[in-house]
Amino acid sequence: MATVMKRFVVKVDVGRVFATPGALNCVHEDDIFDSFVRHISGDWGDVSEEDRKANDEAIDFGSRILSSYADRHGIRFWIITEADRSATTILLPEDY
Repeated sequence: MATVMKRFVVKVDVGRVFATPGALNCVHEDDIFDSFVRHISGDWGDVSEEDRKANDEAIDFGSRILSSYADRHGIRFWIITEADRSATTILLPEDY
């Protein structure tokens, strides 16, 4: 059986990747991975139109990027890439 891999374009340099204990304990790991791929591909998840536009501009101008997702159990979590692209953190909103 052949394995099909989806191709995606990396739009975000993420630096070092971190996750808070809250995110690791609450969010399903497959959903973390899938959302991380969405984040680096420029799919910001469930953010406002204003935040979506700010994220798109941040790719060109180097400001912070915030994506918002929910896992299969409805647990909301964020992925934030710092403006200097030194780090990306996966966290629950209450961890912020």
